[in-house]
Amino acid sequence: MKIALIGDSLTEGRPGVAFSNILKEQFPNITFINLGKPGESVISLFNRLMKTKLESDYDLAFLWIGVNDVYSKMLTVQAQPVAKDHDEFKDYYSKVLNLIMESSKKVVTVTPAIVGENIENASNNEIKELNKLIQSISAKHENVYFMNLNAIFLNHLSKVNSTDYISTKVIRVMMDIFYKKPSKIDKMSKKRGLHLTLDGIHLNSTGAQLVAESYASIINYLINEND
Repeated sequence: MKIALIGDSLTEGRPGVAFSNILKEQFPNITFINLGKPGESVISLFNRLMKTKLESDYDLAFLWIGVNDVYSKMLTVQAQPVAKDHDEFKDYYSKVLNLIMESSKKVVTVTPAIVGENIENASNNEIKELNKLIQSISAKHENVYFMNLNAIFLNHLSKVNSTDYISTKVIRVMMDIFYKKPSKIDKMSKKRGLHLTLDGIHLNSTGAQLVAESYASIINYLINEND
């Protein structure tokens, strides 16, 4: 079985803890191709897939994109173009999904999780709106499965007390890339008063485990479905 992991820095696993490494350990007989790229927005992902075509033999592809279309607006410098409104986001997301569907037998659309661990902040309200769009787009296609990762994260965070910390300075985000050991990432996360993330966006060990478990549940379901 060959699985594509398509997305931004959360998929690549830098900064923060890489959930893909957990999946590789859990499913040693599956080939995972990590196609995450830092700073990716839905527009820049579309441009990347147009320039570099996907391989056409994936059994399954996870599409996890959209957080930077909200988060990048908070940064002092925007690395990639972001959707100017919901209509443009919906248009580009649909185009990206169509490209991936051409290369994979099945696709899982994964909602952006959070922008900051304060679940009531304005950015997370915006994330919820994008997730509704993703769900509506996904429902139009066969062999496309929708995963509401946002709901999973919000359920976890509703049971704990987190700070409002979000890294908004690019230099701070770049410095966090140098934290490579999960133990150091988790230590910095705790120092900032966070539970699932290093900086309000990128994953610590707990967040990576939560994402890996969510992906694994879909993988196991599809494996059993094919038996």
